[in-house]
Amino acid sequence: MVFFYYFCKQIDVSYMGMGKIRWLFLLMTLFSLPTFAQVENEVIDDGDNESVSDSAMVDTLFNDSISLPWPENVQYRLRNLLKSDMFETSQVGLMVYDLDADSALFAYNERQLMRPASTMKLITAVTAIDKLGGDYQFKTELCYTGKIENRKLTGDIYCVGGFDPRFNSDDLNAFVEGIRKMGVDTIEGHLYADRSMKDEKAYGEGWCWDDKNKVLTPLLIGGKDIFMGRFLNALVEHGIFVDASIDDKKKPNGAYCIVARFHTIDQILMRMLKESDNLYAEATFYQIAASTGSRPATARNARTVIRGLVEKIGLDPSKYKFADGSGLSLYNYLSAELEVRLLRYAYRNKNIRNHLLPALPIAGVDGTLKKRMRGSFTNGNVTAKTGTLTGITSLAGFCRAANGHALCFAIINQGVMHGRNGRAFQDRVCTVLCAPN
Repeated sequence: MVFFYYFCKQIDVSYMGMGKIRWLFLLMTLFSLPTFAQVENEVIDDGDNESVSDSAMVDTLFNDSISLPWPENVQYRLRNLLKSDMFETSQVGLMVYDLDADSALFAYNERQLMRPASTMKLITAVTAIDKLGGDYQFKTELCYTGKIENRKLTGDIYCVGGFDPRFNSDDLNAFVEGIRKMGVDTIEGHLYADRSMKDEKAYGEGWCWDDKNKVLTPLLIGGKDIFMGRFLNALVEHGIFVDASIDDKKKPNGAYCIVARFHTIDQILMRMLKESDNLYAEATFYQIAASTGSRPATARNARTVIRGLVEKIGLDPSKYKFADGSGLSLYNYLSAELEVRLLRYAYRNKNIRNHLLPALPIAGVDGTLKKRMRGSFTNGNVTAKTGTLTGITSLAGFCRAANGHALCFAIINQGVMHGRNGRAFQDRVCTVLCAPN
């Protein structure tokens, strides 16, 4: 304000037109409005997912006296957030789309390629629902070959993996019960693990060696690669004598299937998105791959389907890099524009929207947003996928503006050494989008 004091002493305001006075007033307000850098120290972050409340944000972000119509008011405040000193050493890609007006509301570096972190799971989810359908189920089967005589099965048991990350002890007990219902109390032959659904790659491309990630095998129990040992133990515990070796082999065409256990895509999406479960995301990624008909399914198959969807929504898939389904890979590169385009496509497609929206974290309520944006404007109003990698924080999803319009948005902060600063920026963006003028 000192600058404007000396500036005004050099001019005669009485000779300025009303239009010029209005612009002078606007400039004065811009200089007096606290920027993100000025209020950054006010962020309260006792945990990785906590951030400043709406009420504190309103005091700092909305204390100007300018009255602008919506959406100019939103655009004005978002531009002020981008004046933060943090962007001298980091980058941000940001895009907001008004779904009711069918037009972009705000965009900044929206086409810059960045690592999406776990917002890559949105790409996987939308592609999966679009390709597989909302009724799709993850399946694990129990089959056998041979003959049953005098309560003894002379032959082979096949546990056929379909990469279901939710397969649990109850499902395993159902397998054992299926054998008992055939009147079998002795198995003489082999116990085979059929892992032919996908390739043998245990980890995703571009994953860090020291991340201690779970093995990507299509035959899991409790999310772990210990299926056959647990199966054998369960058989013995239920009084079935097993004189059989354990090995890997694909189920032959003539095998009889005893039991099939299923979990719905909604069950998978709920944990994959709410809790940002990487294994669930990779399992979904390989369901997409398997839908191409290729055996074994590969990451390349899944990427082909994703690129097809990108082309379908009007973008050039060759401009982006897709590596895995979870966002763990350092090879993923996409843009805020791409994420917004996919969110817009999902919102307009009822079949996708009805499965995607309930699975997204809700601000202040559940999932990875439970401790974020708990103020009156954003609490329960922002549904979005979070993302965190070293140097990366991201947020993409939906919210409803004060004027009733549905919005979708994508924010990718890159080169941020303190994740809480990136999350605080994202929370402020959402507050601006949701709060009244």
